[in-house]
Amino acid sequence: MLHLEIDNVSKEFAAHKALNSVSFSVETGKIFGLLGPNGAGKTTLIRIINQILAPDQGTVLIKGQALQEKHIYTIGYLPEERGLYKKMKVGEHAIYLAQLKGLKKAEAQKRLDYWFEKFEIKPWWNKKVEELSKGMQQKVQFIATILHQPELLIFDEPFSGFDPVNTNLIKNEILNLRNNGATIIFSTHNMSSVEELCDEIALINKSNLILSGKVQDIRKTYGANKYEIKYSGYYDHLITTLTSNFKILNQSKNGNETTLNLELVANISTNDLIQQLMKSGNIISFKKY
Repeated sequence: MLHLEIDNVSKEFAAHKALNSVSFSVETGKIFGLLGPNGAGKTTLIRIINQILAPDQGTVLIKGQALQEKHIYTIGYLPEERGLYKKMKVGEHAIYLAQLKGLKKAEAQKRLDYWFEKFEIKPWWNKKVEELSKGMQQKVQFIATILHQPELLIFDEPFSGFDPVNTNLIKNEILNLRNNGATIIFSTHNMSSVEELCDEIALINKSNLILSGKVQDIRKTYGANKYEIKYSGYYDHLITTLTSNFKILNQSKNGNETTLNLELVANISTNDLIQQLMKSGNIISFKKY
């Protein structure tokens, strides 16, 4: 079932074409990666979905319906440029944002208690926003984005400013939201996060849709046959074995551990490569890039 359909959407500002006939669809219960460099048109499209802007041409459908005011309450949006009122108390601010999305105060308080405990920020409830670190402020905004349990979530660079521990915390919550039925649009420049989280992607560049589809299909179509292998074993024997089937791009040794970057130059499978590696030593890690 399609949750979101972008159909031939265009938007122009003065002489600048921000979006040029962009079309793609997002399935219900999937994580969809929206990719592209700064200025590509991603933020303009996100603002159109959120009804902050209107398209000059084309339509946006949510579950088959053209965008309406009621859909605002079914969307949660975490923008890249965060913004909280610095002088407000954290808990008071979180309740205020929840009420803007239609939650009653008592229900907002109940849900916030749960999330503040889970994210270990409950002691900061009565502190002013300006007393929080950037990471803590971002936790508050993440909670505010998901608190009303929206069907469609839009995260614009959600890991910006987070340390690795909190990045993993947010990643796990995004996956949990998807597993519980939410549809998620995930805008980022980080390709490793895209491969880790996204089911499908769309790439926009200079206002145009360049490609879209399932991550695994795009990887098969556009991915280079390049690999990084770490192993320990008989180095000379491995090099002799591989030279006829692979081009070695780079190699380094650290004690008994060797790291090889190589590219397929013959019509053989990764299974063949792994079998050859296993004859010459122990595989520590194996990844395509």
